[in-house]
Amino acid sequence: MGARPQLSPQFISSAAPDAAAGDAPLLDAYSEAVASTVEQVQEAVVFIAAQSRRARGPQGGTGSGFLFTPDGYVLTNSHVVHGAESITVTLADGVSTRADLIGEDADTDLAVLRVGSSRALPHTQLGDSSRLRVGQIAIAIGNPFGYTHTVTAGVVSALGRTLRSMGGRLIHNVIQTDAAMNPGNSGGPLLDSRARVIGVNTAIIPGAQAICFATAIDSAKWVVAQLFAHGRVRRAYLGLAGSTVALPRRVARFLEVEQRSAVRVLEVQAGSPAQQGSLAVGDTIVGIDGVAVTTVDDLQRLLDDSRIGKTCVARVLRGARVVYLHIVPQESRASP
Repeated sequence: MGARPQLSPQFISSAAPDAAAGDAPLLDAYSEAVASTVEQVQEAVVFIAAQSRRARGPQGGTGSGFLFTPDGYVLTNSHVVHGAESITVTLADGVSTRADLIGEDADTDLAVLRVGSSRALPHTQLGDSSRLRVGQIAIAIGNPFGYTHTVTAGVVSALGRTLRSMGGRLIHNVIQTDAAMNPGNSGGPLLDSRARVIGVNTAIIPGAQAICFATAIDSAKWVVAQLFAHGRVRRAYLGLAGSTVALPRRVARFLEVEQRSAVRVLEVQAGSPAQQGSLAVGDTIVGIDGVAVTTVDDLQRLLDDSRIGKTCVARVLRGARVVYLHIVPQESRASP
């Protein structure tokens, strides 16, 4: 055997700095993206303290929120302010002010507050969660354990999750991220690298590492519009849990549709309109009343108050067959 080739000390010493220098621009670009986002948004992130009176005396909770209009409207989680008799919002400059609850929606764990101000307030830009890609940068800002304006960063880990809240309700179209969150982050913004809000931070899995969730901002936009218009969200429900799944091209051709995704049924609640309409776990909902259902968000938007108590025709892929099911949605109460 020949002698093993040896690297000279000069080669080793000269190669290492070059490798480090090659990584530096990548690290700088990532750092710049996170730092720039924080600089643009941090003044719009607020600290929320909610006080309620229980049998054992006054009790309070805290969380996060963010201004999304210059005239003082704040988006946060329903569970942060639910049942509160008084709500105080502390702005980034340290000024605390009383906030009014405009409305809340337990089904998406969202709430809208209003704070008064004689000046235009810094506010966020709402993004488009339908354009998200798994793996893109996700940045969270909030107030975990009272440490205000704490920043964590990671990636979008998964899209279209369905999350069961502590109250038992199902929250659909949830974003999963590994941007670290802790108690007190609830209600804060999840942002992309262009400082646009892509989600409202909602929950963590206790004991898990880097498994955190945010309600998609497209769902939040719809809820906000309903709360502005009616003070509450009145919607129909089917009683199922589902997730957005890709529709294979051959299946789309078979169905003679152009859509690339649909909603897979993961759970059907006992006694629900879905069960009464013969919808089953494993079915894939392609459309409702002739309108394509490509995402869980689509399904939620279709189930508005106009469909309460009215028969809907669901086009469903069941195995290799297409079936049409007649379902009568009922009005959603505190749970889906």
